[in-house]
Amino acid sequence: MRTILAAIAAGTFVAQAYGQENVTLKNGVGRETVESDCSSCHSLDYLPLNSPFLNRQGWEKEVNKMIKGFGAPIESADAAIIIDYLATYYGNGN
Repeated sequence: MRTILAAIAAGTFVAQAYGQENVTLKNGVGRETVESDCSSCHSLDYLPLNSPFLNRQGWEKEVNKMIKGFGAPIESADAAIIIDYLATYYGNGN
């Protein structure tokens, strides 16, 4: 019985630690919108991980995919803010 309880406790700890992210986005106009809108569906660590691959056009496609393809509840005004922020602070410049 102790073994089972220890396994459950360990599993709970690992699940909680895995679910927490420690990503701090770059300061800039639109950061709060990105943090609130994007993190409602996925971890923010995707942003710096994808930044070497995406320019403004790439980020625009990604944001539109999240809205149209995955049903992200993002207003078009917020989408423009998000795209500008990502292209400015996480775009590869190409």
